[in-house]
Amino acid sequence: MSGFSVEWLNQREGADHRARDSILLANSISWLKDLQVDEPIIIDLGSGTGSTIRAMLPIIQQMFLPVKWRLVDDDPLVLSEAMRRHAGELTIEDCIVDFSNIHKLPLEEVNLITTSALLDLVSADFITELTTQIRAMNKHRPVGLYSALNYDGSIKWLPDHPLDRAILDCFNQDQRRDKGFGPALGPAAGKFLQDQFTARDFQIFSAKSTWELGPADKTLVSSLIEGIADVALQSDNLANSEVKDWGEFRIKNVASGTCHVGHVDLLATPQRNS
Repeated sequence: MSGFSVEWLNQREGADHRARDSILLANSISWLKDLQVDEPIIIDLGSGTGSTIRAMLPIIQQMFLPVKWRLVDDDPLVLSEAMRRHAGELTIEDCIVDFSNIHKLPLEEVNLITTSALLDLVSADFITELTTQIRAMNKHRPVGLYSALNYDGSIKWLPDHPLDRAILDCFNQDQRRDKGFGPALGPAAGKFLQDQFTARDFQIFSAKSTWELGPADKTLVSSLIEGIADVALQSDNLANSEVKDWGEFRIKNVASGTCHVGHVDLLATPQRNS
């Protein structure tokens, strides 16, 4: 489900870790510890190379919480990289799963479900079914969800360019295309997820987790520019020459400009009487 190369995941990890809201991250682990389960299970959906583990592990260790990890992805290459990095030090299992059938997700006995940069890629039906399953699981034990780095549709560049808005519109339109689960929610995912959990009487907490990229992130920014330009070239809204000019301008300023990419983190936990 990651659908991305190890190289790209490595490029973005530093920005991801800086962007995660530290309070929501800590609260997700505090909630897990408060369950007083001997060895709680965290399942990370679309786990990639294990970035969520690396974000959470310092706090988990600080709280002396003996966690079992279940990593789920449909890409054996990124899963093998995650296992290479962590299997020797953690209690961990890897599961290769086809995400097109949500009922195949190995959610047995889990206590906390985590995702990172995932739910903006899936459809409304996927999220509706996931929240329905989580609500059903809470009849037997408390199960929460911590979903980080959901893209919110905003990208701000400095210096600006006259085509920034048009390029962003092309990119956001592409974010909503079908990625194997029906039309993706893209920038609407965070709000939709929040509404689904609210309707099921969960407590929901949200916080911004914006990528704040500068000259030190020029490799990541260059890849981002290239990817956005490639998407814009597929659109009928702009001439190829316009997209090329925008891309050249952005690359020219990559070592001195800034780029802010909006994301939102969400933590959903059951009401105490659920």
